[in-house]
Amino acid sequence: MKGQMHTDLGQVIIDEEVIATYAGINAIECFGIVGMASVNMKDGFAQLLKRDNVSKGDDNKIYIDFHIIVVYGVSIATVTENLIQNVKYRVEKFTGMSVEKINIYVEGVRIVD
Repeated sequence: MKGQMHTDLGQVIIDEEVIATYAGINAIECFGIVGMASVNMKDGFAQLLKRDNVSKGDDNKIYIDFHIIVVYGVSIATVTENLIQNVKYRVEKFTGMSVEKINIYVEGVRIVD
C-alpha cells in the first residue's frame, strides 16, 4: 500500500521504497550508528537500505523496522532514542504522514577508530 495525501490540486502517492531510502539515509547520519545490517552480508548502500522495512497501515500511518550496527562503547539506549526522534521527525516532515512505530533491531557492534 502506498502513502497517500490529498491536496487541493490532486492526490500525492509516495512509494514505500522512497520512504525507506529517506529513513535509511537519516538513520546512518545519527551518532553511534555504524551502518545497517545486511541480509546476505554483501556491502552496498542500496542493498543495505532495502533491509529496512517500511509499511503503511490502512490508517495511512508509517511503520519502520531498522536493523542497525552500533559503535562499541556507546549507550545503545541513547543511540536508539536519538534514532527514533530524528527519523520520526524527518520522515513526518518529508511525507506529511504520521510515523506510528519504529522498531530497532541491534544486529551488531563494531569498534571504530
